[in-house]
Amino acid sequence: MEFILTDTEARVLGALIEKDITTPEYYPLSLNALVNACNQKSNREPVMQLDETTVRDALAALQDHRLAGPAGGADSRVTKYEHRTQEVFNFTRAEVAVLCVLLLRGPQTPGELRGRTERMHHFETLDDVQSALQKLMQRQPPLAKVLPRQPGTKEFRYAHLLSGEVSTPEPATSSASSAGAQSTLDPERITSLEEEVINLKREVSDLKDQLARFREQFE
Repeated sequence: MEFILTDTEARVLGALIEKDITTPEYYPLSLNALVNACNQKSNREPVMQLDETTVRDALAALQDHRLAGPAGGADSRVTKYEHRTQEVFNFTRAEVAVLCVLLLRGPQTPGELRGRTERMHHFETLDDVQSALQKLMQRQPPLAKVLPRQPGTKEFRYAHLLSGEVSTPEPATSSASSAGAQSTLDPERITSLEEEVINLKREVSDLKDQLARFREQFE
């Protein structure tokens, strides 16, 4: 794979793949239809506002990569565009569905992918999603990868690699955790807590004495 897609190119490619599968009656897409598909507010993360010039430039770059271009034999005065990922990668239906959603919505868990690919391909189980992800990751070069698990989450997320290596935010490590540790182990704080405990014990003892004297009055 001798290319790295920009975010815009990834969005254009993902939109073409999605419309090919979900609305074949309107595919290939005119430039205007493709712009609208890229700028959808649903099933897009992040939502973009691309204009025709930007989308046209992205199409030109995708054509250079042999991933998309004008549709041949279209019976229309308006130029229409199609993706060519099948010719380049020979994907299974499961692989193309997973890759498409990763292109359109960024890193996701297998559970999210299973729900969001439903219109393109029905996965019976999460294991089927994992199988498609594994096939993408085992290609040479890999087309997907698993990301480090985020703090406080149980599931791993997966990302496509058509736009190059995915940068993940560094977990709040050493500085934050060491600051927390220092705060917890601060000598002055420990001394203050010890004094509070001593005072509480003294108050409890006084209350016990008062209760004992009160009971003696009725014995």
